[in-house]
Amino acid sequence: MSIEVRPATTARFDDVATMLGPKNPDSSVCWCLSHRLDSKTNRALVGRARGEYVKKLCRRAVAPGVLAYQDLQVVGWAAVAPRSELPFARSTKIPHVDQLPVWSVWCIRVRPGHRGKGIAHALLDGAVAYARSHGAPAVEGYPVDNSGKKVDLTMAYVGTRKLFEDSGFTKAADTDSVSGGFPRVLMRLELG
Repeated sequence: MSIEVRPATTARFDDVATMLGPKNPDSSVCWCLSHRLDSKTNRALVGRARGEYVKKLCRRAVAPGVLAYQDLQVVGWAAVAPRSELPFARSTKIPHVDQLPVWSVWCIRVRPGHRGKGIAHALLDGAVAYARSHGAPAVEGYPVDNSGKKVDLTMAYVGTRKLFEDSGFTKAADTDSVSGGFPRVLMRLELG
């Protein structure tokens, strides 16, 4: 089965909504904004305003992430953006390795019924390719270091160290962050 990864543009917003939006449009779910926005702005956006904010992001020259398709059906999402645009730029728990203007991948989601088919790997590789196409010198991720132990699906969006290693990333630093009871590590892939 072939998996295609494409930028999350305005033309694909319905697919972004399928991956990130709630069944009830008035619900205040993440929409992959929790790590994209400062906490004050994130809390202020409620209900339909969250989806409208993401729709605006999809109109920008740089898409807010990438979507995975299998047989023309959207099956996955990965958020990717320059770290300088994200709260990670000011994080006290996720360190800066150096002053390189890296991009970050912080959320990888695969639809139920499609997991275990290599879609997360394709999404991560597609996010890296997208960052590279926009001049990123390196890409970072902040997955859990779960040592092969099962990760609760609600916390698995950050990815696992093995997923990132499988895509050529190496550990660049420890972090003071924890997700789902596991320590998170800073993984990096140099693109230069």
